[in-house]
Amino acid sequence: MSTNEMPPRLAALVEDFSYCVGQEKLEYLLDLAQGLAPLPPRLHDQRDQMDEVHECMTPVFIHAEATDNQMHYFFDVPAESPTVRGFAALLGEGLNGASPSQIIAVPSEFYLDTGLQSVLSAQRLSGLSAILVHMKKLATPHLDGRSQPDAN
Repeated sequence: MSTNEMPPRLAALVEDFSYCVGQEKLEYLLDLAQGLAPLPPRLHDQRDQMDEVHECMTPVFIHAEATDNQMHYFFDVPAESPTVRGFAALLGEGLNGASPSQIIAVPSEFYLDTGLQSVLSAQRLSGLSAILVHMKKLATPHLDGRSQPDAN
């Protein structure tokens, strides 16, 4: 798989993982988790309207907005789930600002280029894939480039 198939920021994060060895990959993911932005106050009372990633054992909620053909994602993931927060941070940081078509084109198994499969179980990695699937679903209504208030 080529990082050329990914939006530039996601490709850079994937490349950053390539510099990590063994447990350093997990440590880097956990560092990303610490940087996951909290929900903006305007979304605090809208959790029931956010897209839930039911495939994850951890409750993961995503809100998407499109502005000027750029997607922006907001996540609600419990602090007690640092690995899942790391997945959300990796995808959020890597895909925020990308166009809907760029997001939909991200290969489903892009994470193989991170090497995380050497330190995380397949079940954990399926959660990462599930979050990406939901992000793609939320980007789909915006493929024509029109901004809509939200994807729900």
